[in-house]
Amino acid sequence: MIKVYGIKTCGSVKKALKFFRDNGIEYEFIDFKSAPVGCDKIDEWLSKVEMNTFFNSRGTKYRVLKLKELNLDDNGKREWLCKENLLIKRPVIELDSGEVVVGFDEEQYREVFIA
Repeated sequence: MIKVYGIKTCGSVKKALKFFRDNGIEYEFIDFKSAPVGCDKIDEWLSKVEMNTFFNSRGTKYRVLKLKELNLDDNGKREWLCKENLLIKRPVIELDSGEVVVGFDEEQYREVFIA
């Protein structure tokens, strides 16, 4: 069964969960707010997904923390991801195959989850 990581209030997460329900795809939802992930999980994901795809530099948390001013390199971004999961672009989806899909793109979802 696939695992969907995110927060319930995120628009992209809502779209992803609706897509899975509408297409009869079973999933387990893990909420970053009640079950934060640690550096081990983040490192696992980063071994499969590029930092620029994974690090959410457009979200509220990024702006509130004023991270743009820090001009972070990938190591700095990784450190922030470990301590602040809301900087992770959502949703993060783990497939049974070990593949990781980040964000919501309906066309990509059709290819990955239905085809």
